[in-house]
Amino acid sequence: MTTKSEMIVRPAHDLGGLPAGPVVPTDHEMTPFEKNCHALLNVLAAHKLVNTEEKRRGVEDLGAQAIGELTYYERWAVSASKVLIEKGIITSEELGVRINEIRARLTEAAV
Repeated sequence: MTTKSEMIVRPAHDLGGLPAGPVVPTDHEMTPFEKNCHALLNVLAAHKLVNTEEKRRGVEDLGAQAIGELTYYERWAVSASKVLIEKGIITSEELGVRINEIRARLTEAAV
């Protein structure tokens, strides 16, 4: 017979109660990527293209490995991208082209 505790499925982002080290709160200056990501997410929300609940669901759907490997803003960026693709606002191909354009521009600027 299944117990109540066995019926509960722990989502990948739910780390409550699991063994872990101490939480060390730190404050840091936001990187340019973090600032840009934050601003873009605000614009998407203002234009009602991606809302907080959709972004949260997207982060939860990433899975434990991605959640553990990506930074806070990387998770939000991937989530918002997936939502925009799901809604048909952009395609994965368009996103890939744009990412490659930005990478090339950043590489040229670094040289």
